[in-house]
This record gives sequence, C-alpha cells and structure tokens, in this order.
Amino acid sequence: MRVLYIDIDTLRPDHLGCYGYPRNTSPNLDALAQEGVRFERCYTSDAPCLPSRAALLTGMFGIRNGAVGHGGTAADLRLTGCERGFQDFIPENGFHSIFRKAGMYTASVSTFSQRHSSYWFNAGLNEVYNQGGCGGESGEEVIPYALDWLKRNREREDWFLHLHLWDPHTPYRTPADYVNPFEGDELPTWITPDIFKHHQSLVAPHGVNEIGMYTDRENPAFPKHPGKLNNHGELRRVWDGYDCGIHYADSLLGQVFDLLKEQGIYEDTAIILSSDHGENLGELGIYGEHGTADDITCRVPLIIKWKGAKKGHVDTAFHYSLDLLPTLADLLGVPKQAHWDGQSFADTLLKGAKMGRDHLVISQMAHVCQRSARFEDWLYIRTIHDGFRLFDKEMLFNLKDDPHEQFDIKDDYPEVCARGAKMILDWQEEMMLKGPQTIDPMWTVMSEGGPFHTRGELEGYLKHLIKTGRAEGAARLKAKHGKN
Repeated sequence: MRVLYIDIDTLRPDHLGCYGYPRNTSPNLDALAQEGVRFERCYTSDAPCLPSRAALLTGMFGIRNGAVGHGGTAADLRLTGCERGFQDFIPENGFHSIFRKAGMYTASVSTFSQRHSSYWFNAGLNEVYNQGGCGGESGEEVIPYALDWLKRNREREDWFLHLHLWDPHTPYRTPADYVNPFEGDELPTWITPDIFKHHQSLVAPHGVNEIGMYTDRENPAFPKHPGKLNNHGELRRVWDGYDCGIHYADSLLGQVFDLLKEQGIYEDTAIILSSDHGENLGELGIYGEHGTADDITCRVPLIIKWKGAKKGHVDTAFHYSLDLLPTLADLLGVPKQAHWDGQSFADTLLKGAKMGRDHLVISQMAHVCQRSARFEDWLYIRTIHDGFRLFDKEMLFNLKDDPHEQFDIKDDYPEVCARGAKMILDWQEEMMLKGPQTIDPMWTVMSEGGPFHTRGELEGYLKHLIKTGRAEGAARLKAKHGKN
C-alpha cells in the first residue's frame, strides 16, 4: 500500500474551493475531494504549529503530552518517566510509526523538526529530507525532493510519504514572478470600511497596524508580505498574499499528482490532505496570524482518498486531528494504544457512518493562553492571557450567524457560556485524572512569563502604540499587564 500525507501549513478550509470558497485557489485539491471524503468540522486540539503536530504525532492532547507552546518548558514533549522502557512507547506508537508497523517504508520531506527543534517528529521515519530553509522556504524548493523520491521509489509497493509545504504561512512568500490570479477579484465584503477603521484603533499584535506582530516594518526578503495596512483598499495585499500561497501550493501538488498518474499508481495511492492550523484574516482584529483558540485558527481541512472508502462524501461531525491516529490504525490493521486520546472514524470513511463527538475543547498557549469549547453552532472562548489584545475573560460567538467572529454575545446568552465553561472544566479534570502529568502545562506557561510570543515585548509595544496614536489602548494594556 502507498500513502501520501500532504501537510499544507496554515491552511484554513474556507479558502478552498471544495469548502465553498468562490476564488479558484485549489483546483487540484478540489478534484481530490471528489475522489474521497471531505470533513467539514475537523479541528486541531492544540494550536499553532508545534503543539498541533505534537498532538498529531502522539495522539494525545497537549495537556497530556506537555508540548503546548513555542518556547520554554512547554515547547518540549513531557518525559514519559518511570513508565518508559528501553524504547519510549509514545513515539514508538506515534503517527509515523504505525505505518512502519504496517510494513511500510516511511519518509518525510519537511523542515518542521529543525524549525522548532522538535526532532521527535521524525520518530518512525526511515528517511527525512530537510531542504534547510527552516520553514522560510517556498514550495519550488521543496517539491523537487518529493518528485525525486517518488521516481526513485517507483517500484516500491509499500510506502508512506509525508510532504510538507509552507507557502500559505506568514510571511507570504510566493516567488516574485508568480502572477497573482486574484488581482481583479472582490475583497471580502464582511470587512467594511467601518470595521477596518475599528480594527485600526485596536490594541492587537498582528493587527492592521503591525502585521509583523509588534512591528510595521516590512522584510525586503518577502516583498509580498505587508508590514501594515494603511487603508481599506490595501486589504488586498494580505488577502491575495494568503490566497496566492494556497494557489501556489496547489499548483505544485498538481505536479505530484501528475507523476503518480504517469507511474500508474495514482488510483491505488491513498492521499490524505490536512494542515496544522488556519489563519486569521481580520477575525478578532488579527491579520496574517494563527494565535488564538478560535474557530479560524483551529479548524483545519481534512480530505482522505482511501481504497475502498466513500467517494465524494462529506462528513459534518466534529473531529480532532488526533483522531487520525486510531482511524489509520484501524484501516491499517495496527493495534490501537490505550494512551491515545483519539477516537477512530474509520467507518465514516468506509461506510459513511457519522461517528464524531458532540463537542470539542481546543487550546492555544503560544500567543495567548486560551481554551475554547466548540459545540453546536457555538464557540465559547475562555482567556487566561490575552496576548496583549485586551480580550475579555469570556467571549461567545454564534458561528452560524457570525462565521467571522465579529459579535461577542456572551451577555445575551449566559446559560450558553455556562455550558461552554463546564465543558472545558470537565475536560480538564478528565485529562488530569487520565495522567500521568500532575500540572496543567497551561500553568507552566503562565509561571514562566506567559505565552512565548509575549515575553519581553510589553514595554516596546507600549511605546509603539503611543507613537502610532493609540495611547488610550496603551494605558489600558499597561493597567492590565504592567505588573506581570
């Protein structure tokens, strides 16, 4: 059996044609969706990049595997401890390892492990191809490794290949000569001039005034990535920059699909498409970043083409990305492990059965410290550290009526907030009792100075806010965080 796992970084599903996006960003992935099962409501349990892949690889929530941040103690997997044998059973039964257990030769084309010093991600792989760009590379530098590998392994019948593209990730980096196919398309209508003006007034790292998080400087190495947006018309720079990254990645994947077809193995090759997280493009006043535990950051695409599976089927149940591990174990005939937190949805693929969860709890500890409950049409967000964005402790959004999270309606629905808060509390207690950890890593993050991307940044950001005419916001921010 051959399995290709396509990992497109920072890919929000509602910017793909097969998920209803009006722009033609993804013709190759749209065709793939017609050949397999498309999952409407799949979420990473832990965002962003490092925590998401830690959960995928281990099959465990970040609260249990320990890797929930981008720096400090909580950027590493928790040591297994006294239960560890000669080999550590967690990576030995991780995402890549199950393919090895199924008798497959495994390889990865990715720079992720170097970018985040997360070399545990290579567990279970026979080969790793690191282009060397540390996540700053563009797809044309990556695809040749994958094409070469596929050509050299043409006669191999049992393989797994992980292919990782960064192109939609900030900074937006399509090549200078890559023509923007969306130049004449309309801008998003939900960001009206009045809403944009409001966003200009916000205290919001990665807002319209400082898309580089705490700075409005532009990096000459990435001329397509703006430092700030001066007016409503400039929305096109960030919107088109992101969509071009998707379109470019999709066009490169077309080369991979064409080669598989030329080799006569496309039909029999299982293909899985997903991502580690999405990207806020105005939601919560955030542009070009994935720094919250909201729906936009944590919802990811999932498309699976598998021999014997349904074709053109759409599943609308709630799933976590970490549910992939037990699902693939079932499909490959590999024993499932007691320490996994995921739930198999193999029968969804094979029979169209609805097998999801009734709610999800999603977390973000790298830019903020937030946990959220996603249930029915609701998104309830509970904030411990707001990442210098002056979020309220609680927020509530009805995503059916308000998919871009503009209207916080917690005051109108206190009973819904209570339901969401109870879901988070019950989940936290369940995970802590499941063990063997004794400390919630969220509180490790807080004890070490807060989310990694806020540490040491407050004083400089306050000066920047005052300099750019937001002294009132600076005063509010200093009152809230100045003693921390």
